[in-house]
Amino acid sequence: MVSEAPPFWWTKADWRAWGLSPISFLYGRIAGRRMRNAKRGSVPVPVICIGNFTVGGAGKTPTAIAIARAAIARGLKPGFLSRGYGGSLDVVTVVDPHHHRADAVGDEALLLAREAMTVISRRRVDGAKRLVSEGADIIIMDDGFQSARLELDFALVVIDSNRGIGNGHLVPGGPVRAPISEQMHQLSAILKVGNGPAADALVRQAARAGKQIHVASVVPRPDPSLVNRHVFAYVGIADPEKFYRTVVSLGAAIVERRAFPDHHYFTEDEIADLLKDAAKQDLLPVTTSKDAVRLTGHSGKAKELADKTTVVEIDMVFDDPRAAHHIIDAAIANCRQRLLKAR
Repeated sequence: MVSEAPPFWWTKADWRAWGLSPISFLYGRIAGRRMRNAKRGSVPVPVICIGNFTVGGAGKTPTAIAIARAAIARGLKPGFLSRGYGGSLDVVTVVDPHHHRADAVGDEALLLAREAMTVISRRRVDGAKRLVSEGADIIIMDDGFQSARLELDFALVVIDSNRGIGNGHLVPGGPVRAPISEQMHQLSAILKVGNGPAADALVRQAARAGKQIHVASVVPRPDPSLVNRHVFAYVGIADPEKFYRTVVSLGAAIVERRAFPDHHYFTEDEIADLLKDAAKQDLLPVTTSKDAVRLTGHSGKAKELADKTTVVEIDMVFDDPRAAHHIIDAAIANCRQRLLKAR
């Protein structure tokens, strides 16, 4: 899977997208066939998958956290299942947020582990079985919708209403991971994040196909220390502009900004430059929780930057306060049906 999303993916299709269309066609045929013909393992607990149509962030991790919190509120013991993207471990591992670093288990897995038991595994079936053995009674997969080798009881696909599916082309000509028709067939519901128009066509298509539609917003937690502060916003996520808008919405004035690739691990020189440039103008460094966690557990300049940085925390808030519970209910019901059929 492509790890970086070229800027032309998120604008109207141009000569680059069309020039790559033969490769995109072949990629789509292979990806679609894999989705249709995947042999999937099974576990005896409900499995909810949080995915997206495209390469790049749409809000999967905060969505997974919101559903886990709803599960905990009703007395369930959720377990997160992650591939550990960006980490170096290739064995099934229960993530310890007090022991592991992001370079071992991945930044998203560390964020998830702060909320509930989290297992990383390159083979998701093995990871799911480990979660069950550790006592999880519902599994929430962060990503893996197109490549699932695990029976899913509910597949929620998140789409950002400002970015949508970009130019609509498949990788490498665009950000789409697999043919939309196949993804639409296999998903259970769409979660539209925000109130922009870019997702509307897909939402209408899903509604015509009888799929559930949920709506949510990314809501930053208020931080009085940011009001009227001059800040240096640095970030390594798929859509840095989204973070910049969030910082401004909290009342801060962004004087300097610096964007890095998604899941980027800051080098010593980059960290030194961030510290120097922030100090030069007496700016407060600000970043996302996903970026901050990649600095956690280090010493030296990395620790200094982490200590000086204000982390902007966000929550995924559903328009319908019961939406997460409806998703959990549907997953439980589908799991029961699946287990009955397997007898």
